[in-house]
Amino acid sequence: MPRFDTVVKNGMIIDGTRAPRYRGDIGIKDGRIIEIGKLHASDTARELDASGLIVAPGFIDLHTHYDAQVFWDPYCSISGWHGVTSVAIGNCGFGFAPVRPELRERAMLTMTRLECIPYASMKAGLPWDWVTFPQFLDSLERHPKGINLMPCVPLSPLITWVMGSPEEAKSRAPTEAEEREIIRLFGEAMDAGGCGWSAQRFDPKGPVCLQRDYDGTPMVTDVMGDDTCRNLARELGRRNTGFMELSMATSDPLHDLKEIEMLAELSQRPIIYQVLIAFDREPQIHRFLMAWFDQCHARGLRIYPQAHTNTTSFTFTFEDWNLFDDSEAWREATLGSPEERLRQLSDPSRRAGLKDYANGRRVVLGELETFVIEKVYTPAFKHLEGLTLKEAAERMDRHIVDTMLEVAIADRLRTVFDAPPPHTRLDLLKEIVNYPYTIPGLSDGGAHTKFFCGGRYPTEFLASFSRDHAMLSLEEAHWKLSAWPALCVGLPDRGVLREGYAADLVIYDYDRLGMEPSAVVYDLPGGEWRRVQRARGYRHIMVNGDVTFTDGEPTGATPGLLLRHGRG
Repeated sequence: MPRFDTVVKNGMIIDGTRAPRYRGDIGIKDGRIIEIGKLHASDTARELDASGLIVAPGFIDLHTHYDAQVFWDPYCSISGWHGVTSVAIGNCGFGFAPVRPELRERAMLTMTRLECIPYASMKAGLPWDWVTFPQFLDSLERHPKGINLMPCVPLSPLITWVMGSPEEAKSRAPTEAEEREIIRLFGEAMDAGGCGWSAQRFDPKGPVCLQRDYDGTPMVTDVMGDDTCRNLARELGRRNTGFMELSMATSDPLHDLKEIEMLAELSQRPIIYQVLIAFDREPQIHRFLMAWFDQCHARGLRIYPQAHTNTTSFTFTFEDWNLFDDSEAWREATLGSPEERLRQLSDPSRRAGLKDYANGRRVVLGELETFVIEKVYTPAFKHLEGLTLKEAAERMDRHIVDTMLEVAIADRLRTVFDAPPPHTRLDLLKEIVNYPYTIPGLSDGGAHTKFFCGGRYPTEFLASFSRDHAMLSLEEAHWKLSAWPALCVGLPDRGVLREGYAADLVIYDYDRLGMEPSAVVYDLPGGEWRRVQRARGYRHIMVNGDVTFTDGEPTGATPGLLLRHGRG
């Protein structure tokens, strides 16, 4: 009888602890690493030759929205293609449980604009064999999974359940009885396996109320009061378990930071702060925040930054674009069907308001003048392909917004634009990458599927930041991609290669590691499409001891687990 189910033989092991790399073998049995060292081939049922390859812990992605996609894509691509073996779902306060049957349609409509998940895909792909959050977890447990899922409890559907509808929850504060019921329901969700709670708190009157409901109104958690958040923080402290995932922005940034400190003090639990970004023209922002994190840590507050380390762009058309929603003028002009959008964007009375947005700071995007006109359908404007909006505007002698809309309207909104991230300066990005407590990301996996390929971030972190630009050592990079996020949220047996730990591994060719060009694929339910970006260089990806991908192709194995309370 072989001692091991699998031995990964003769690899260069980077164990995720920041210890120097070493050559060795890894013996796996029943989904666990049971021995590391020099092992004999005769002791195993299967051998994976890792000669010349790096063997490291699978990556842990703490910011995804695969709550829907996992039901039709067990590997949660594109994250699963890029070595991610565990993800947190239910982020930003958004999700699909608890939801009463009569509000299922409303819940899906919310996600069409908020996270840009195609309605037809949700309609065709969600089984809706649950009502409550515990039942949702049971459904996830039953469903085949190619990666591990760590469930956050999203506050928006929970508060909506208690108050009856999203509209009611947005119109008033909960009564004392409703506050007690929110806490009770949250406790029920935690008892069933929840790992903490999540919320987006973007004040509608603040500077970055970017992610809106389908009708352009704020989300339930955007108008949630401090008392509700504090009560939920106290409940985490009472339980002494779980974490908070929180984004917060009002017109008073110092108030926001004080409130986040208050939640950390009340709960004495970790907070994953969303999001640390380097703005090319305003580096003082991320430097101020990093100093604030250090001050919090000196006071014993566990507040850790999820960073936007992705350099991928947003590729979009105005048929479904929503990430100008922090502008009232743009939000109103881009509501509704493509035909309604075309009519609204063509309205000359709106143009002045749309132009006002050109010079403001965008949270997830670079300067408007740097957007590239990627594809044009109208022959008269074909010569503008490949130009930035600034260059095109100079040729047309127009304002950049007039230029963008003139081309888009002529194309009936089919023009493809490419929007860079807010951080194109590698020297500033390096400051964030090298901050000791950065959690790399931000993938937003499962969301913005027609715009964004953020799930590639682990591959970029290794191949670009570590190898090509020497921003940090490979040992440090793997610690940040796996061990550090596991420590932050309390995954007790993942993130490092250690005897007794789960056998979540990536085995890759460091020299070949990279990202393929992005592509459009029609592989979503309901006949919908998405934009994807595959990886190259991963020889094998393993989840709980089973190989899920070999040379980029899925094996059909679905060994992923629902990590209730962070445990498999």
